[in-house]
Amino acid sequence: MPSVSPPSPVQLPALWLVRHGQSAGNVARDRAEASGAATIELEGRDLDVPLSALGTRQSIALGRWFAKLPAAERPTLVISSPFARAMQTAQIVSDALAGSPVPLTHDERLREKEFGSLNRLTRAGIVARFPLEAEQRALIGKFYYRPPGGESWCDVALRLRALFDHLRLFHAGERVLLVAHQVIVLCARYIIEALTEHDLLAIDRQGDVANCAITSYVRRGAGLALTAYNVVAPLDAEGAAVTDEPDTAACRA
Repeated sequence: MPSVSPPSPVQLPALWLVRHGQSAGNVARDRAEASGAATIELEGRDLDVPLSALGTRQSIALGRWFAKLPAAERPTLVISSPFARAMQTAQIVSDALAGSPVPLTHDERLREKEFGSLNRLTRAGIVARFPLEAEQRALIGKFYYRPPGGESWCDVALRLRALFDHLRLFHAGERVLLVAHQVIVLCARYIIEALTEHDLLAIDRQGDVANCAITSYVRRGAGLALTAYNVVAPLDAEGAAVTDEPDTAACRA
């Protein structure tokens, strides 16, 4: 039976949370970890890292899945992280719903967790360059640990609470699709389902959120009921490979 959360800060008839398609950063991180490198080699800002070719195919598969839903059950509003990989995923899904145009916008509160000084370092790189930070993270735990110049998961949850207040006030009747990042999906579950730190980290230990996987809720009374988590059926249906690489800073894992 789907679990129903306590009265929710997000009063929507339906909510979907989707992680962006595989990005060039995911590929570069995987390559760096496999080779034992200290850094993840990418050009430009993390904000501008695009989808990989596979990530584009995954996003197309996701868009086709949403387009096959009955018109009355499709998203009526798509909100994306401002990061290129999320915006590209959201645009592909929005284009797939062209028969019933869906407003597409972005919100900085959905941005990737900020990794600060640890950005683009592999696990080996973090231990080699910031051994004291590695110790602090192990001591404090990943939910509350804040890297120098970066954010903790708790910080991400705080900005998401502000976004959910905005949705409650201005989009209460909308069926909303949020396209963002792995930690965003997890912290959204933390807020909507009133989870504890222990609950959330237990979910995280089950495995990474897959690229273009769907997490969904429907309104039940005063709360939202979780109907799916990390579901990759849209990709399987279209024959797109499933990927679940962590994001570009290894300290997420």
